Amino acid sequence: MLDLTYTSPKPKVIAGAKYDWELVIGLEVHAQVATNAKLFSGASTGFGAEPNSHVAFVDAGMPGMLPVINEECIAQAVRTGLGLKAAINLRSAFDRKNYFYPDLPQGYQISQLYHPIVGEGEVLVEMGAGVARRVRIERIHLEQDAGKSIHDMDPHMSFVDLNRTGVALMEIVSRPDIRGPEEAAAYVGKLRQIMRYLGTCDGNMQNGNLRADVNVSVCRPGAYEKFAETGDFSYLGTRCELKNMNSMRFIQQGIEYEARRQIAILEDGGTIDQETRLYDPEKGETRSMRSKEEAHDYRYFPDPDLLPLEIEQAWVDDIAAHLPELPDAKKARFMADFGLTEYDASVLTAEAENAAYFEEVAQGRDGKLSANWVINELFGRLKKDSREIGDSPVSPAQLGGIVALIASGDISGKIGKDLFEIIYTEGGDPAEIVESRGMRQVTDFGAIETAVDDVIAANPAQVEKAKANPKLAGWFVGQVMKSTGGKANPAAVNDIVAKKLGL
Repeated sequence: MLDLTYTSPKPKVIAGAKYDWELVIGLEVHAQVATNAKLFSGASTGFGAEPNSHVAFVDAGMPGMLPVINEECIAQAVRTGLGLKAAINLRSAFDRKNYFYPDLPQGYQISQLYHPIVGEGEVLVEMGAGVARRVRIERIHLEQDAGKSIHDMDPHMSFVDLNRTGVALMEIVSRPDIRGPEEAAAYVGKLRQIMRYLGTCDGNMQNGNLRADVNVSVCRPGAYEKFAETGDFSYLGTRCELKNMNSMRFIQQGIEYEARRQIAILEDGGTIDQETRLYDPEKGETRSMRSKEEAHDYRYFPDPDLLPLEIEQAWVDDIAAHLPELPDAKKARFMADFGLTEYDASVLTAEAENAAYFEEVAQGRDGKLSANWVINELFGRLKKDSREIGDSPVSPAQLGGIVALIASGDISGKIGKDLFEIIYTEGGDPAEIVESRGMRQVTDFGAIETAVDDVIAANPAQVEKAKANPKLAGWFVGQVMKSTGGKANPAAVNDIVAKKLGL
C-alpha cells in the first residue's frame, strides 16, 4: 500500500472587531443503521410508508412489551467501528435516557451512555492535496431514534408519526479536533463515504438517515494548545450545539454564523450561554431552542429489560476479515497500481460504485487514459443528464473497449468521443461500430502525406506565414484533419506537416 504523508491544516482564524479568534468544533453524527428491522423490534425501517404503519407494540411503548436486540444492528456498529480504526468493546450495556415528548411514546430513549459498543478511533479528513486533519473519535454508541412530530398539516393540531421510533442509530462522537466550517463538512462527508463503503448507513441526509449535532465554541489563538496540554475544556470557551443539521452546506453556514454571533457577544463584554440552537437556512442564522442539558438532567440508569451485551472476539475478527477495501486504501492502491494523481484517485473513489466501474474499465488497460475517460466523458455526461453510475447507458466493458481502441491507435481521441456518443445513445459493441461505420483512424502515412500535400498546394500564402511563424502550422493540421473526417492519426499529421513546411 502506498504510504501517504499529510500535513495538518492550520486552524481557521476569524477576524473580530478587536481580536483574532479560533474555532473549535466537535460533532455528534447520528447515522441510521442500514438494517431492514429496528433496533429492538421486527418492524420495518422502510422510508416513505404511510404514517404509523411500521410500528411494533414495543415501539409504541405498550405495557409489558420487552425489547429484543437485533443482532444485525450490533454487527453494523462493529463494522463501522472497525472502519474507523476504533476499539470494539466486547462488553457494552444499554441505558434509559428519560425525557418526555409526544413522539417518544415510552417516555425514555434506550441508548448507551456509560458502556458504548465502540471506543476510541480516528478519521483522516482530506482538505486538499497533501493536507488533512486527523479527527479523533471518542465513541460510537447505539440508540433508538424518536418519532416525528408534524405541525404543518393543521394550524390547530400536531400529529405524531411513529414509523421512525425504534430505528437504530449510531451516534458517532468526535473529539473537539475540528477547526473550521469546511473541515466540519468534510468530516461528515468522510464518515458518510466510509459508512457507504461498509454498507452500514446509506448516508441519505435528505431523508434524515444522516444528521449531525454540531458543537461550536471560539477561543483566542493559543488556547487550543493549552487545552491539548492540560485537557482543561475551559480553555475552549463555552460551546453551543446546533441541532439536527442535515446538509453539508448548512453545516458550514451554521458554524460561520454561530462563530460570529459568539464573537460579537464576547467582544461586547458579554458571556456565552451554553444552549442548544437551531439553524434557519432561509434567514441564514441560528436561534435559541433550549438550554443545554447535561447527563444528569436525563436521569440515565441501566435499562432493566436488557442484560449487558457480550460479544466474542472471534465474531469481531470474522467481521473484520470480511470488510471491504475502504476509501483511503483504495485511493492509495489506485495511485500505485494505475499511476493516477491524488485528485483523480479521490474522484474515482468518492463512491464505491464509481471505483468499481473504473477498475473494470482499467483492467488490463492504460490506467491514466481510463481515468480520463471515466471522469471527464462518463461522469460529465451522467451529471449533465442527472443520472447515477448504476444507470449509465455505457457499461464498463463498452467504455473499456473505447479506451482500448484509442490506446491501440485504431481510433483517435476525437473519434473516441463520437463513438462514446453513439454507444451512449444507441448502445452496441465499440469495435463493431468502428468497423461498420468506417471510423477507424487513418494510419497510412502515404494517404496522410497526400492529404497534407493537397492542403499545402491549395494555400501558398498560408505556407509563407507558417514558415515565418511556426505556430501557424497548427492551421494545416486542422485542415488535414478536416479533410480526412478526423480519421487521420494526429501525431502523424503533425510530423508530416512540420516536415513539409521545413519547420
